[in-house]
Amino acid sequence: MRDGYYSDTYFNRARQILDLDDHHPVVRMQVFQRNSAVLCGIDEAIAILKLCSGRRNPDGSWADGWADLRVEALHDGDHVEAYDTVMTIEGDYATFAHLETCYLGVLTRRTRIASNARDIVAAADGKQVLFFPARFDHHLVQTGDGYAAFISGALGVSTDANAEWWGAAGMGTVPHALIAAYEGDTVLATRKFAQYMDPKINVISLVDFDNDCAGTSLSVARALGDRLWGVRLDTSGTLVDQSIVPQMGTFKPTGVIPQLVWNVRNALDAEGFQKVRIVVSGGFTAEKIRVFERDRVPVDAYAVGSAFFDNAGDFDFTADIVALKDNGDWREHHKFGRTERDNPNLQRVS
Repeated sequence: MRDGYYSDTYFNRARQILDLDDHHPVVRMQVFQRNSAVLCGIDEAIAILKLCSGRRNPDGSWADGWADLRVEALHDGDHVEAYDTVMTIEGDYATFAHLETCYLGVLTRRTRIASNARDIVAAADGKQVLFFPARFDHHLVQTGDGYAAFISGALGVSTDANAEWWGAAGMGTVPHALIAAYEGDTVLATRKFAQYMDPKINVISLVDFDNDCAGTSLSVARALGDRLWGVRLDTSGTLVDQSIVPQMGTFKPTGVIPQLVWNVRNALDAEGFQKVRIVVSGGFTAEKIRVFERDRVPVDAYAVGSAFFDNAGDFDFTADIVALKDNGDWREHHKFGRTERDNPNLQRVS
């Protein structure tokens, strides 16, 4: 990162030109984005500046530049509006020009995840939201993405990497693949899960393997008793669960729909399994969750996947030089239309 490996080439060339020309303007860089958002990535951006600002000495050693920068910023988790300044960087531009791609990138991605997570958590209205999108993106993004979801209220995550930055661990359910490995016997697979996993781990069984969520939920509940924490409904959006077939006619019948949740809840309650919780997954978005909550569908937790990655491009960050320092005094200097926007909420970073 210090050598510009992850940076847009034109920033590297700008730094090279300034160094070769021995031109070292002291600038104020202003960072913002264009939507109402939950800010995230500030800590990472600051770490990038702390560790990678500076320049190479002729002998190849690194001359640290952080001590000569003045950085002011908001905090991860802060709510920001369009065009709010979230960070300013003051100092010799050549010492941090190569880092713009990197700090803008982490701010953009983390803010998108955090903003989507806050929307989803708000839609769930106090019910637990599980952050389960790891399979939909590159594994190297898991730690920061999990943190971005965490600061917005999504407490359950599916991988240990997702939970690393706040010292927790991943959670999950009895997967379809384990059920298939036990020849499609959901009860047996769930028994094995309960047998070999730490008793502190909640046993949550996927119950749609045979496309009979109500029937499978009852079978698992009867077999596991109090060891069963909950069941998870994950019926494909192209399938109609067996319990729905006799009720078809007035609603879209495919996937995890309110009526399917009611069918499972009623079946469990009728046999005394009121403590068994219902987790739903499969195509849930903030909008779909709001509909479920509006209609008081008896869901205990929502497992959400790719919706955390929605709205790509809506939270892109931009950095502009807005002032130059001459003889100790700042003077306004910026691209047309990109005037300096003071934010009194910015705090000095030590």
